[in-house]
Amino acid sequence: MSSLPTRIGLFGGTFDPVHIGHLRAALEVAEALALDELRLIPSARPPHREAPSVSAEDRLAMVRLAVADVATLVVDDRELRRTRHSYTIETLESLRAELGDEVQLLLMLGWDAFCGLPSWHRWRELLELCHILVLQRPDADSEPCQELRDFLAARSQPDPQALKGPGGQITFIWQNPLAVSATQIRGLLATGKSIRFLVPDAVLDYIRTHGLYPASSEPR
Repeated sequence: MSSLPTRIGLFGGTFDPVHIGHLRAALEVAEALALDELRLIPSARPPHREAPSVSAEDRLAMVRLAVADVATLVVDDRELRRTRHSYTIETLESLRAELGDEVQLLLMLGWDAFCGLPSWHRWRELLELCHILVLQRPDADSEPCQELRDFLAARSQPDPQALKGPGGQITFIWQNPLAVSATQIRGLLATGKSIRFLVPDAVLDYIRTHGLYPASSEPR
């Protein structure tokens, strides 16, 4: 009887800063799909959004602190080692070269990010290297374009537990995400308000110690 393939989730983002919404989404997916590990991949210079507020080194340190005691969640810094924009297709190529062709890679995307997929660099090649796991939420209001609908129609797998092979399919998982965003957290810090319980204590301590974000005089 053949053993099940290694399953690795991939969760990218600026993590500026990492917060409990990121962490709960990652942990819930890892547990629901019995992943061998889920890699959080901080991006250095994402091509589709403004540059992060703080340095790559600080964002990496915060993510590492956030998952330090969670065995399934690990941090992958390969995008931060690049000197140019972070393209997901190149990250996947790097992972495939490192991990081999048999490992199942599951790229986690929020619904809005998925709907914007046709604007990504070499987006049609993504499924040659991974499965795509779309996180659906009750308040999603974006609509995929016809090109993406056609792309989805031939590759959809309704059951995320039934993904076959190292890549090639798109599946969906339902989540009720926590109403937390990095933009909200930066706004609270900018006005001197508390972010306690929105980020792990170790991340809060790091922000305080290193004086990150404007007006981060977060009250105790």
